Amino acid sequence: MIHTHTLPWDKCLSHQLMPAIEKGWKDEGKDIHFFWGLAGQNIRQIKECEERGDEWWYVDNGYITEQITRYPEPIINDYDKTYFRICKGGIHTTSFKEHDNKRLNTEFKGWQSGDHILVCPSSPTVSYYINGMTQEDWIKETTDEIKKCTDRPVRLRNKPRPSNKWWNTDILDDLKDAHCLVTNMSLAAVDAIINGVPCITHKRNVAAEVSSQDISYKTLNYPFKPDSDKINRWMRMLSYNQFTIREIEDGIAFKVLQEQI
Repeated sequence: MIHTHTLPWDKCLSHQLMPAIEKGWKDEGKDIHFFWGLAGQNIRQIKECEERGDEWWYVDNGYITEQITRYPEPIINDYDKTYFRICKGGIHTTSFKEHDNKRLNTEFKGWQSGDHILVCPSSPTVSYYINGMTQEDWIKETTDEIKKCTDRPVRLRNKPRPSNKWWNTDILDDLKDAHCLVTNMSLAAVDAIINGVPCITHKRNVAAEVSSQDISYKTLNYPFKPDSDKINRWMRMLSYNQFTIREIEDGIAFKVLQEQI
């Protein structure tokens, strides 16, 4: 039986995504749960799924996608170009199979060189869920480790919110002349790599396959830079793990993802 967990706020995108999943996902006669993000009771209910051994999938914004308007309420501006990820048993996909480029309209243009190190934390909720600490503690611990290994300037970029200084700013401005980016689970890593900035990420980040996972003198001063062929394969993989609402409704997401399990 398919169980979709919408969040209480009626403007939440879960009220568009979950009906699409109910329409397009094949009921295989077992309990399968779908969660939009980690808000509300989702973390508790995900843990309950894991304790029972139930299959669960995480739904959130896509990897390479048109951005939604987030405030004061979420709005999908272009349904044909806005993608959402659906990940089995985690907040990022762990499927790294070979794919063609039919769903990808860009390619890697090479690595840039730069000076500063850009630190991009995940949200407070994700930081606690993944790292078991507050976002503030993760920022301090990470920044302190970086400064032990290099004297390069460190720049912080948090998630843009109406109440902070990053609101109405573009990450591309911070990536310009960046030497590398450090994050735990943020999709800023995807933006960075596509734009030629190497990364250090948590091992469960979708970019871990093409990034380093530890902060050290070597990884900070001589970042891991996979060749273009590997980055393009990784980008194609991302394109096959994100879907429009129409593709979810039509069963395309179910079909594509089942082929990858």
